[in-house]
Amino acid sequence: MLHYEQKVNEKLLNSLALAYMGDAVFETYVRYHLLQNGQVKPHLLHKAATSYVSAKAQAGVLHQMLEEGYFEEEEIAVIKRGRNAKSGSVPKNTDVQTYRYSTAFEALLGSLYLAGNKERLEEVIDYAFRLIDEMKEGGSHGART
Repeated sequence: MLHYEQKVNEKLLNSLALAYMGDAVFETYVRYHLLQNGQVKPHLLHKAATSYVSAKAQAGVLHQMLEEGYFEEEEIAVIKRGRNAKSGSVPKNTDVQTYRYSTAFEALLGSLYLAGNKERLEEVIDYAFRLIDEMKEGGSHGART
């Protein structure tokens, strides 16, 4: 990342700005994950990426992680802010609740990224990948190690 004199303070950003950043960060990790797993055909890459970045997948992951008590108190506060953010529009292929939870997941990732907490960011993303992979295979949700 380019060096900027002033650091962006994630605590001062609104939830939709955090989600905007988190969406880009997650997309980058997903693309790298797919390439690492040997997928290189553009059409298949796009299709595979969709299974990770869809609102349904992100909301499902977030619900599972919340049920398991995966998050710290400060992370839950960011998630709640993201969930309650009013974007003004919802994509036509999802419902409002699913979209809000996917926005919350992206806001958390954006917050972790902007805070420079790469270790925790990668823990959350790695666990999300495992949960999504299990969902795609129709397995149980016991991915936490």
